[in-house]
Amino acid sequence: MLQQAFNGLVGGAFFALLALGLAVIFGMLGVVNFAHGAFYMLGAFGAFVLLDSFGLNFWLALLVVPLGLGLIGTVVERLFIRRLAQLDPLYNFLFTFGLALILQDLVKSRYGVQSQPYPRPSILSGSVDLGLFTYPTYQVFVLAVSAALCVGVWAILTRTRTGMIVRAATERPELTRALGIDVGRWVTPVFGFGIALAGFAGVLAAPMRAVNPLMGADLIITVFAVVVIGGLGSVFGSVAAGFAVGLVSALGNLYVPALSQTLVFILMAAVLLWRPAGLFGREEAFT
Repeated sequence: MLQQAFNGLVGGAFFALLALGLAVIFGMLGVVNFAHGAFYMLGAFGAFVLLDSFGLNFWLALLVVPLGLGLIGTVVERLFIRRLAQLDPLYNFLFTFGLALILQDLVKSRYGVQSQPYPRPSILSGSVDLGLFTYPTYQVFVLAVSAALCVGVWAILTRTRTGMIVRAATERPELTRALGIDVGRWVTPVFGFGIALAGFAGVLAAPMRAVNPLMGADLIITVFAVVVIGGLGSVFGSVAAGFAVGLVSALGNLYVPALSQTLVFILMAAVLLWRPAGLFGREEAFT
């Protein structure tokens, strides 16, 4: 049971990173970024291409790929998202949905639908003795790095002036504007930051999950459920719900395998019936 719970926390680490990026993008822009899973996939393929074509190892990919995708995200926001911001939110949803399909098809046209291998760093091979059981070193690394990154982002958002402005603009954009803060100037970097988080998660996923064009599409629906459970626009709620959903999914696979694919959505329905705004969302937004 403990080992399965650890598996859930590792899976929850990916949910938390992706949900964190979705939360800040939705909170500030009001955009449901359906292309988030595609950028996660591009993160994994970016690591693969850097190794296969340029010989750059995992550690360099972990730095280069998120920065590159973050830059691409800022360009997408400037050229497309911003132009649609004044229209019905459905337009941006349809745009990001179409963008996800385009990115998936571009990758499929180049690499096909077969999974691409990506080796684990040699320093992270083997297992770690956790007392009651041994566990792969790479998975321990993923959990530690993801948790550290989430804590680091939380510290920046809560302990720095820039972070407090971003958090206020994310969670209460109208009130932030009323206080004289130009929310618009923070939109582009925040969108790029959210995309960079998706790319970072993709690079982390490359050595332990199948690198293929559909890997993001298989994950994004669950990530949306995580964001809804945590509360739309809530940074802390998205991270907490990400780890919690990973844990629930893993234990569900152990005890109720027949419901393993739907357990997350049952949990989402139960949370929404009890608290429509999500666990950490703002109730006044739904009244």
